[in-house]
This record gives sequence, C-alpha cells and structure tokens, in this order.
Amino acid sequence: MNRSLFNLQRFLLPLGSLALGVPLLVILVPRHVDAQHPAPNNTSINKDRMVPTADQQKMNRSDRAITQKIRKAIHHDRSLSTNGRNINIFIQDGKVTLRGPVRSEEEKGNLEAKAASAAGQKT
Repeated sequence: MNRSLFNLQRFLLPLGSLALGVPLLVILVPRHVDAQHPAPNNTSINKDRMVPTADQQKMNRSDRAITQKIRKAIHHDRSLSTNGRNINIFIQDGKVTLRGPVRSEEEKGNLEAKAASAAGQKT
C-alpha cells in the first residue's frame, strides 16, 4: 500500500506543478500590441494647458464644499460613462475646472451643467 501511495505522489507532484505553472507563464507572456489601436499618449495635449493640478489646489472650506457637491451630483448620475464619472475636479477661489476624457459633447455639457449648478452660478 505504501508503495502505491508513493507512486501516486510521484505522479501528482509534477502534474500539480504543471497545473500551477502554466497560468503563471500565461501571465508573464507579453500582450500583443495592436497596430491599429496604439496606447493613448496625451503628453503633448496636456503640456500646453495652463490649468491647475491637484497639488496647486487650495483646501479652503468653501472650495471643498463645492467639490463635494459636484462629486455627489456626478456620482448619482448613472447615465455618465465611467470616464465621465471619474472626471477630475479642481477649484481655486470658486473657479471650477473639470479635466479628463468624456464620451461625447453631450456628456461634457451635462458635466458642465452639474458643476455650474453646484457652484451656484452659470458659466
């Protein structure tokens, strides 16, 4: 009985190693890069913009309150795309800047309207 158990273990150990090793190899294989759809590169677009960044944003109470209102309004709108719902919001002295990709001009207008409504003024 011990001999057959030993033979079974000798067979299962390499089989188990193979079963666990193949998924790891698949993860390490580089992905095929599609020539028709290269990775986006927005470096040149973002360089020429003189808009605030998160580290330049002041953290006064009124600006934080406006940011929270805008973020809540965006979060509750299920018609927005994932990118639209994850838009960056920057506020300096009450001036709101929205930054990030959106699905369409309609979505852009929708986000701008939510920001204007939360900030309490029309743009």
